[in-house]
Amino acid sequence: MVHEYKLFIGGELRDSSTGEVFDDINPASLENLATLQVAGIEDVDRAVEAAEIGFRIWSEIPAPRRAEVLLRAARILQERKEELAVLMTKEMGKILPETRGDVQEAIDITFYAAGEGRRMLGETTTSELKEKLCMTLLRPIGVVGMITPWNFPIAIPSWKIMPALVTGNAIVFKPASDTPLLAIKLVEILMEAGLPPGVLNIVLGPGGTVGKAIVQHPRIKAISFTGSLETGKWIMEEGAKTMKRVSLELGGKNPVIIMDDADIELALEGVLWGAFGTTGQRCTATSRLILHEKIKNEFINRLLVKTKALRIGNGLLPETDIGPVINKAQLEKIERYVRTGKEEGATLLLGGNTTDPGLPGYFFEPTIFTDVRPDMRIAQEEIFGPVLSVITVSSLEEAIEVANNTKYGLSSAIYTGNIINAFKAIEKIEAGITYVNAPTIGAEVHLPFGGVKGTGNGFREAGTEAIKEFTEVKAVYIDYSGKLQKAQIDSE
Repeated sequence: MVHEYKLFIGGELRDSSTGEVFDDINPASLENLATLQVAGIEDVDRAVEAAEIGFRIWSEIPAPRRAEVLLRAARILQERKEELAVLMTKEMGKILPETRGDVQEAIDITFYAAGEGRRMLGETTTSELKEKLCMTLLRPIGVVGMITPWNFPIAIPSWKIMPALVTGNAIVFKPASDTPLLAIKLVEILMEAGLPPGVLNIVLGPGGTVGKAIVQHPRIKAISFTGSLETGKWIMEEGAKTMKRVSLELGGKNPVIIMDDADIELALEGVLWGAFGTTGQRCTATSRLILHEKIKNEFINRLLVKTKALRIGNGLLPETDIGPVINKAQLEKIERYVRTGKEEGATLLLGGNTTDPGLPGYFFEPTIFTDVRPDMRIAQEEIFGPVLSVITVSSLEEAIEVANNTKYGLSSAIYTGNIINAFKAIEKIEAGITYVNAPTIGAEVHLPFGGVKGTGNGFREAGTEAIKEFTEVKAVYIDYSGKLQKAQIDSE
């Protein structure tokens, strides 16, 4: 029998107010993994009320004690890594080595955030007046709304939840409807680790109703969102109406530049992994290959051989290299972009079709286009699938110009044996992340993650920047002179 999951509000399982449910479908087998209740506006209200109560309790606990809860959660995640990875492969589709990596990211950021419980550093500085101390403190924001995507169903929620918790906030959390089980498991682990009731609440359902209710709720003080550029723009507009803090992690159209002096074999492995790992369903996936004309033919020929050898199938099987895409809508979106690429005049070298590996799920072939112009839609718009566009250039300057010719600016990479080329790329590419002799994927949790232009709005996740995302800075002045001192006026 398929289990039905309720909402989790105020430390308790609660029936939703809508009476509606949705199914959680395995994208490889189309098996129904679970049935989940759909939250309504009334449920979001209840979650906010519970979070406000939880915030009053949690924010009063010293940060090092809050960190102890995260440490316990990290250890539980370690113990259950394989169990969670298997569930993620069933729920999201990507291969088991990748889902293990997803869980490991959650473990890493949880340990890292716990360490920040003793390092939420402010500043001390001199005063312009005698016998006066000036300093800053970091204070929690309050109740934070979080909306996360399906492609990293435990890592991305952990990137948001753990820094928010260690800094003393309470959370109303809406995970993606395609991958709710991993989010539920994460919340259960945090509760098991000792998180007080009400500090973390989970409401389930579509973004158009539940997500909208979170964004528009007047008592939610901040929103942390990962998703599409279009939705991110709407959230910024809505957040401005109640002066919410809004932090956005949006799309990418990530380029990898291969110079004629690159280590070809290393670059081939990086492009293959960057373009087709996670079936191209990463915001940092390599979707544009900017290739120096001197090595174009050799590189493409060798890339075709390696790509044809990739095996598509159930992500639980050790021989599988590429799993399914997440759902039917995404499959149809990829098909539309392939048609668009051909209509625009690009040459389809490989793939371009749905495929049947003996399973009824949503499978698409690794796809490579050449003769792609930088202004084509397949070179400009985020496809979020295993589709690689090859653009040929004659110089580093042209490569950087092409790399920057998009509204996004998340990740980028260059393969070169010339240190001058590497540093020019680091300086000139408009992106929040640049890799040298490595693919566009592979961020580590102790460095800030995020992008420029249409990819974000100035905030970064992970690293020390994550603490800034979920705190307010308070300036403090302590006058121990015993008399009234007037800044600026008494400084003469």
